[in-house]
Amino acid sequence: MRCFKNIAQLIRSRRMNHPKGYSQSELSHLLGYKNGQFISNVERALCNIPLKMLKRVSEVLDIPSEELKGAILKDQEETLNNYLYNQKPSKKEKETTATADLKKVALETELSATGTDGL
Repeated sequence: MRCFKNIAQLIRSRRMNHPKGYSQSELSHLLGYKNGQFISNVERALCNIPLKMLKRVSEVLDIPSEELKGAILKDQEETLNNYLYNQKPSKKEKETTATADLKKVALETELSATGTDGL
C-alpha cells in the first residue's frame, strides 16, 4: 500500500498555519488546479504532490526544499516497507499456510487422543 501520510501532514499543517491562511481551494488555484479537491486528496493522504509541482508548493507555503524532500522520502520508505514486509500473501501462499495449519491441528488432535505428548 502506498504511503502519503508524511507529505499530507506537512502540507496540511503548513497551509493552515500559513500567515495567509489558505483554504484548500485557494491553494489548489495557486497551484493551477480548478478546485480544492486536489489539496483535499493530498491532505487525506490519498495521493502525492506531482514532482513538477514541488517547487511551486515549496514557494507558496514557504516550505524549505529539504523539509519537503524529507517528507517524501519518509513516505517512499514506508511504501517500500509495506510492499517488502507487509504485503498480503498470494493465493498460493494462503493455501500452503492453510494446509500446514490443518496438518498441525490433525497432529495435535491425534496426540491428545492417544494421551501422549509427542515423545
